[in-house]
Amino acid sequence: MATTTNVRRTEAEIAGFQASPELSAALQQVLVDLIELHLQGKQAHWNVVGTNFRDLHLQLDEVVDFAREASDTVAERMRALDSVPDGRSDTVAASTSLPEFPAYERSTGEVVDLITGRVYAAVDTLRSVHDTVDAEDPSTADILHQLIDGLEKLAWLLKSENRKV
Repeated sequence: MATTTNVRRTEAEIAGFQASPELSAALQQVLVDLIELHLQGKQAHWNVVGTNFRDLHLQLDEVVDFAREASDTVAERMRALDSVPDGRSDTVAASTSLPEFPAYERSTGEVVDLITGRVYAAVDTLRSVHDTVDAEDPSTADILHQLIDGLEKLAWLLKSENRKV
């Protein structure tokens, strides 16, 4: 006859893997840059004018959608690791590494350059935190790889709009 024992798991056993302060800070920086990229992409989308307007207008929505979904993925990963994401507008404005986006209408050519630069700035953040993240949590580093791949593809598609051959 088999016997069962009542084994109570400790709080630490129930909690699972938890992000260190360094991992949390790295993911927080990625998060604010993705949120800022989403907001700047929308600003550009609303205010772009000129040649090839419609195509660029739609292409900007692809950047916005990618950045929004990516920020949600990062924030939810942070929560899964018992870290607390902070996506409040004042936090984003105070801590993003993306350059400020200029106000008013902007030509399609200028918007291509501005948004491509911001996409690459977000990629720079991802790459700068990658090794720290990978050392502690390779699963989260895999998420960063996917984001880098997606953002670099979007940047290539955007910057090709201004390329002269």
